[in-house]
Amino acid sequence: MAENNSKAFDLIVIGAGPGGYVCAIRAAQLGMSVACVERQYLGGTCLNVGCIPSKALLDSSELFYEAGHSFAKHGITVGNVGLDLPAMMKRKSQVVDGLTQGVGGLFKKNKVTHVRGHGRLAGNGKVIVKDGNASREISAKHIVIATGSAPIQLPSIPFDGKHIVSSTDAIAFGELPKKMIVIGAGAIGLELGSVWARLGTDVTVIEFMDRIVPQADREMTTLLQRALEKQGLKFHLKTAAETAKIEGAGVKVTVATEGKKSVIEADRVLVGVGRKPYTDDLGLKEIGIESDKRGFISVDAHYHTKAKGVYAIGDVIGGTMLAHKAEEEGVAIAELLAGKPGHVNYKAVPNVVYTNPELASVGMNEDEARARGEVRVGKFPFLANGRARAMNSTDGLVKVIADAATDRLLGMHIVGPRASDIITEGAIAMEFAASVEDIARSIHAHPTLPEAIKEAAMAAEKRAIHI
Repeated sequence: MAENNSKAFDLIVIGAGPGGYVCAIRAAQLGMSVACVERQYLGGTCLNVGCIPSKALLDSSELFYEAGHSFAKHGITVGNVGLDLPAMMKRKSQVVDGLTQGVGGLFKKNKVTHVRGHGRLAGNGKVIVKDGNASREISAKHIVIATGSAPIQLPSIPFDGKHIVSSTDAIAFGELPKKMIVIGAGAIGLELGSVWARLGTDVTVIEFMDRIVPQADREMTTLLQRALEKQGLKFHLKTAAETAKIEGAGVKVTVATEGKKSVIEADRVLVGVGRKPYTDDLGLKEIGIESDKRGFISVDAHYHTKAKGVYAIGDVIGGTMLAHKAEEEGVAIAELLAGKPGHVNYKAVPNVVYTNPELASVGMNEDEARARGEVRVGKFPFLANGRARAMNSTDGLVKVIADAATDRLLGMHIVGPRASDIITEGAIAMEFAASVEDIARSIHAHPTLPEAIKEAAMAAEKRAIHI
């Protein structure tokens, strides 16, 4: 029974991940009184056990790998390179702590009330917040559910937190695994698999589909796979992981490749087959909120659920399950509630796999674009880019896809150095409905990596200069 200490707000946001905390701050900027309910930590999965800590480890492992493999090409002699894993993990934690504390500071600056505990919908604009044995009731005219997602667990290969792990566990190993199996060749599996491979782990990736990152452009995923194989990762495609048996300090995983079974052994197994919406004990059914068969909350074009005054955003409603997509939805719903024209252009959401080289894309892949109609494609390799040559990072290329009739940019795909940074040019171009000629005629500084984008755009018109 909740204590009789109800407080009314204009808006209650349940969840303080990228969607939730951004929504809360934007709503406060627009003059609303806002409470954000979060039971665990500000910043959600992304800041604490997802995007940020994994990128900290990616950067650290890349430096370690380059010290042992690439520095000499730059005339830098470092001798024997050693790994201090506890120090690497400490740095990761310091990065995370600084950012989560920053969210708390932003809440104070914008007068957002952080209500600690687990929020449960109680109908009629009410939320019951439980924190240990204590509970309280708060209410608001509007409620936004932004509770995010959790790793998917395979029924036949359940997590034990030590031998068979989720991404949360795989960013916190206390020692370097000798052998690791990664189940799932999506962003999570490839990123964390590449971290441990660069540090010295023997990594084998199991993927059910016929290629890695199946939703991405086929040509680009082939390039990425080749680059990762050069770094030592091994891939078993068209392969299903059926069971896993823990024996002693290791795990034996039974896999089936086109009907042929075999056993692969490792001391760690990372299951990275995706994420599921987190809706545990939210009271959705009790107030008439519908979910689809996969558990994602159903919303209309303005993020409204079936319950009056209750909205949902981010991973919990599905679509592209990315932090920046959730952030944009957070801004959009806050602005809609304030009477402004909030909107998210889902055709211009960039997607990144933070391996080395990186894979970044926005818009349609080539197969999707060709299924739609006639297209023109332009490509430019980083091998012909001056800055990439100077960096000794020449794997990959830029691909642009244009509508053959209108020249409008339909998609941009990059495998290469700092692809996550330079894909923004493609996202902006798509947001403003740019043509490929617009990109080709835009002046790019020399020597820079984005010059490869300009050259790819010129190549679509058969007028590239440097190839």
